[in-house]
Amino acid sequence: MSDIETVVRTAFVSQPLREPVLRSAIKALRLSSGSRGLDAGCGIGLQTMLLAQNVGPAGHITGLDVSSEILAYAKDVVGKAGLSEMIAFREGDVNRLPFNDNSFDWAWSADCVGYTPVEPLPMVKELARVVKPGGSVAILAWSSEKLLPGYPLLEARLNATSSGMAPFTRRRRPELHVMRALGWFREVGLVELSSSTFAGSVQACLTDELYRALAALFQMRWHGVESELTKEDQAEYRRLCLPESQDFLLNHPDYAAFFTYSMFHGKVG
Repeated sequence: MSDIETVVRTAFVSQPLREPVLRSAIKALRLSSGSRGLDAGCGIGLQTMLLAQNVGPAGHITGLDVSSEILAYAKDVVGKAGLSEMIAFREGDVNRLPFNDNSFDWAWSADCVGYTPVEPLPMVKELARVVKPGGSVAILAWSSEKLLPGYPLLEARLNATSSGMAPFTRRRRPELHVMRALGWFREVGLVELSSSTFAGSVQACLTDELYRALAALFQMRWHGVESELTKEDQAEYRRLCLPESQDFLLNHPDYAAFFTYSMFHGKVG
């Protein structure tokens, strides 16, 4: 499977887990009916369609992604949903947005700005540049999780690995952590700053869709961690976190977990 196919598959598999939280965050933005917005880092367009539903048939969303191959999937997904009139896609880099100043009523970015190894400030500045005065800029990023009920020490150790901390690293300055995003907003001149956190929760018995989504999340969050664990923690990780194990934690009848996304919001002065 190619890297692009892996990205596409992961997006579809994880959507049942993410969609309720995304809907809550988008609802909190109170986007104006008929407004025109930018989805920066749109991926295959799943969140773009949620944004379109919130602005109504008179609105319009432009989805932007750096990958032409990903955008080909996005166009297909949106076309099958019958939303091609409301959604257009553009290839481009968030660091150098291919739009004029004041092009949109608002801009949004989820799991992109502030959640990649790239310096966030130039991207936030670009989002603010293309939004009209009085319009809003919002970024959304995964901020926490409790996925291994009953095993807090193992989960803490997994989250302290390189994969568990990604994209943040021990060498990055604290102000570059996504939870410091209000500082980025303030630095580019945004006003009326706010932050909100939205939680998603799951419990046994899991639907097939949620089971697959959580299994994929385990693999994504803690990919390649074993070399950073003690032998004891390696054994516990293999026993509890790998689907082929008879003790895979998602099969436990008392399984319950939650995760959070945090959204940072400001207005263009």
